[in-house]
Amino acid sequence: MAPSPTKKEQTRARILDAASQSFRSSGYAGTGVDGIAKAAGVTSGAFYAHFGSKDGAFEAALAAGMDEVIESIPNFQKEYGPDWVGAFADYYLGEAHRNDLACGCAMTTLSPEVARADPAMHTAYETKMKRIVGLIADGLGGDAKEARHARAWAMLSTLIGGLTLSRAVANPDIASGIAAAARTAAVAASEA
Repeated sequence: MAPSPTKKEQTRARILDAASQSFRSSGYAGTGVDGIAKAAGVTSGAFYAHFGSKDGAFEAALAAGMDEVIESIPNFQKEYGPDWVGAFADYYLGEAHRNDLACGCAMTTLSPEVARADPAMHTAYETKMKRIVGLIADGLGGDAKEARHARAWAMLSTLIGGLTLSRAVANPDIASGIAAAARTAAVAASEA
């Protein structure tokens, strides 16, 4: 049995959770250290003691968010077997996920922020994305590894783009239509 987290670890986790939700819902520019600290129930000094800077918190929130995807893909593969891609797409593009920016996928909400970040952030992001694509590719049947990776990139790009577009429109019927079209395209992209 793992030891219980220390108070310091619990505080860091609360701050990281608050930072993650804030960056996902408000973006990097719309998120302030004081707001994160307040949401976590700590002082700004405690925030800085744990993360050093807003950039440090963003980097940790991005890593944690991408790790959520890394953990979830094998779970979908195990639970749904050969139908895992459809199940994953249904979840990813589903109304509940579309409407929850704060707890939604970091790939969708934080990728545009990474595009404006420094080269070190690009490298860290790329490393996690390659791991995610590798997990997806491992769950796809068919041809050679390189072709499975290409299909995984296509599937993931379709899901991320579909979620982004469906969140950006005002009309819920249009959002659902975009999500349905993206689901069809993502499943088709994943097939050999």
